[in-house]
Amino acid sequence: MAISSPPLVRRWSVSAAALVAALATAVGCGGGTTGSDASAPESTTSKAAESGSGFPRTVKHAMGSTSIPTKPKRVVALDGSYVDDTLLLGTPLVGFTSYRAIDDKLPAYLGDARTTLAKEAVSVGTLEEPSLEKILALKPDLIVSAKVRHEALYDKLSAIAPTVMSESTGPTWKANISLLAKALGEEKKAATEIAAYEKRAKAVGDAINAKAGDPTISVVRFVDGPTRLYLKSSFSGIVLADAGLRRPPAQDIADPERIAAEISEERIPDADADHIFVTTYTADAGSAQGTKVKFQANPLWKRLKGTVHEVKDELWMTPCSIQGAEYILDDLAKAFGVDPQRS
Repeated sequence: MAISSPPLVRRWSVSAAALVAALATAVGCGGGTTGSDASAPESTTSKAAESGSGFPRTVKHAMGSTSIPTKPKRVVALDGSYVDDTLLLGTPLVGFTSYRAIDDKLPAYLGDARTTLAKEAVSVGTLEEPSLEKILALKPDLIVSAKVRHEALYDKLSAIAPTVMSESTGPTWKANISLLAKALGEEKKAATEIAAYEKRAKAVGDAINAKAGDPTISVVRFVDGPTRLYLKSSFSGIVLADAGLRRPPAQDIADPERIAAEISEERIPDADADHIFVTTYTADAGSAQGTKVKFQANPLWKRLKGTVHEVKDELWMTPCSIQGAEYILDDLAKAFGVDPQRS
């Protein structure tokens, strides 16, 4: 990824006193501790090579380069997708930001991981305003987020622990798993998980296409405001593409800078397809529900020819992870009556 200035390699002390001092400096002037690859103790590198651990290692990311001294065992994830990815890669999660209309609890679709790998996990504030003090108190050995989310906090976060940021989230969700895997030393596991998901997506999609004759799939979301049609670069759009399922013309758009098209009631026909999957934003259920009722009462909605399927917004729209994608595949398989291919 393009970086506006030469990358810095950042290093950290693991002592609590050093962390407190570093945070105080960072909060005061926005700085962070820096160093160079050459400053790494040769003995540390040699011991890592001998043990086969792969640490210390340097990870290049959207904000530069970060040196990670040991395999992380306490991760703070400041974006919801990285919560899922951390758990997917079998790493303990200790902190997250409140998101997905769920106060301070991890979503149910994460299953048993909430009480195993995430048994110590607590909220460190909202996605918009994570608390540096709460993050510091957790003594993480890795912080992960996205530049689009927390670029302004990067130096302050880096003063607390090694911090890695992807450029974005939604359209890059699979690449982000691989980025996090480099920081965690779990590249093989990431590759295995992505391959297994893609194999399942293709199997489900092939079964749907064979049974229903290559149907078109529309994704509609009701929110407080213009109704949205989700395009090929969105999270759900990528899952549909991985399954090899066709989209209607108005949604058959692959633009990484554009995940959705907003439509007024006059453009309701753009939502039509052989099958229409509909979600309603849960964080403002009253307003979004009002939009939905208004749209679906419109004569143009009643003229849509496709079969409408109501699905959960918190699974189709917000996860941007393999865990969420698996549930989208479940819904698709159920809608068409095909084998869900769950192992």
